Amino acid sequence: MAHVKLKDVVIFETLDALSNQIKDENVRLETIDLTKRNPATGPIYVENVEPGDTLVVEILDVAPSERGWIRVYPGGGVLHDKLFKPKVKLLHLENETVKFNNIGMPIKPMIGVLGVAPSEGEFPTITPSYHGGNMDVALITKGSKVYLPVFVEGALLALGDLHAVQGDGEICSTAVEISGEVKIRLDVIKGMRPKYPIVELEDSYSIVTFGHSLDDALYRASEEVVKSLMRAHGLEFEEAYMLSSLIVNLRVNQAVNPMRGIRAEIPKKYVKLNDLLNYGQSP
Repeated sequence: MAHVKLKDVVIFETLDALSNQIKDENVRLETIDLTKRNPATGPIYVENVEPGDTLVVEILDVAPSERGWIRVYPGGGVLHDKLFKPKVKLLHLENETVKFNNIGMPIKPMIGVLGVAPSEGEFPTITPSYHGGNMDVALITKGSKVYLPVFVEGALLALGDLHAVQGDGEICSTAVEISGEVKIRLDVIKGMRPKYPIVELEDSYSIVTFGHSLDDALYRASEEVVKSLMRAHGLEFEEAYMLSSLIVNLRVNQAVNPMRGIRAEIPKKYVKLNDLLNYGQSP
């Protein structure tokens, strides 16, 4: 296991979501070894990081490979009850663009799987939870920061499952799946942590939650953002609940995996980072 220091810049080499098994569009999907899906590179041990801290992961760059793929398969995705054939499309990246037939889209490479070791037991890399994991948040890209609660010494960070393009929800169950390289810088906030992973952009924070259904995930996101507003402004529950309806956006990360994903986006003008990291403190 690699050991790294705080402030180190670390480069991860990653495989695509099926461990680079798809070579052409004629591949028979029943020949794919699904035990190799969603591989994550790592873990790495981060020195001077302890349980109860927050690991700060700054995304410096996501460099995709030149070719990706997307697939559909019976029983997969939001429309899992429809009758349709399995199909794979190879997609080529060129000049910051990917083409789907004659439809061009700008690429925005992002990290689907990013997480630390959980407090106990094991989680498959297909699953999101408090530790991060398969969050599939399109915002986790170059220029963003991710704040992860630390449960074990050294955090044990791993990442993978890169996408060149993904819409919120990942409707068909895959995006433009790619291999590539990710460059990150690591830091720590000592003695405090969030309940759920937090993604920071230039003007907003997002609380990233999960659930067995979208309703479950929506509830978790709403509950946590209301608690954060109570801390930030000294509000009672009723007023924080009202305020959340005015300034918070609830967005779907992905609606297709065994655990669904929702994020609560809140502009920075209404909360400070510490309001989101004070898990375990009142309220």
